[in-house]
Amino acid sequence: MIPQALIHYVETEIIPRYEHFDKAHNRSHVQTVIDESLALAKLYPQADERLVYTIAAYHDTGLCRDRATHHLVSGEIIAADSNLLQWFGKEEMAIMREAVEDHRASSDHEPRSIYGKIVAEADRIIDTDITLRRTVQYGLKQNPAADEAWHYQRFHKHLMEKYAPGGYLKLWLPDSKNAERLKELQSIIADEVRLKSIFHRMFEEEKR
Repeated sequence: MIPQALIHYVETEIIPRYEHFDKAHNRSHVQTVIDESLALAKLYPQADERLVYTIAAYHDTGLCRDRATHHLVSGEIIAADSNLLQWFGKEEMAIMREAVEDHRASSDHEPRSIYGKIVAEADRIIDTDITLRRTVQYGLKQNPAADEAWHYQRFHKHLMEKYAPGGYLKLWLPDSKNAERLKELQSIIADEVRLKSIFHRMFEEEKR
């Protein structure tokens, strides 16, 4: 069981931080990662849902500093939050820090615990529409003045590097829904006519 006092603290002090991040990492995103993490945790009896919930809530808090090191900064934030000592011991705090640090999709190592694997998998959220739209949103956030051709080139390059066969995205839990969803996304990436059409529609919608 997750203590109600912990839920209240997270909902009032941690989740509101996501209001200041880009559209791809807003409150809706963190809530989705929390929900998906808790659903995955049910498949792994050894996982304590208190830790799962808290790790998911803190996983992107480091975006307050930058994107490149946000996973490490998020780890610093969760480790430094002495309020969490009301609910967790020092060993659990260390586990949560490691899991937050390990969630990044481009990480060069396998997550060090089941908790890191759960939040990493939940953060993937391979939903074709959400994934493509978030990629468009991030490009517009970074360079709103660039033309559509520039944005499509960046969009396509990112998808190829991360999601195409051989890309850096790693899936750690065979019981998640992501493997099948990744195949669906890869089929769209491979069909450039379809991909361009989807991009154009989303680009116009997001510019409004």
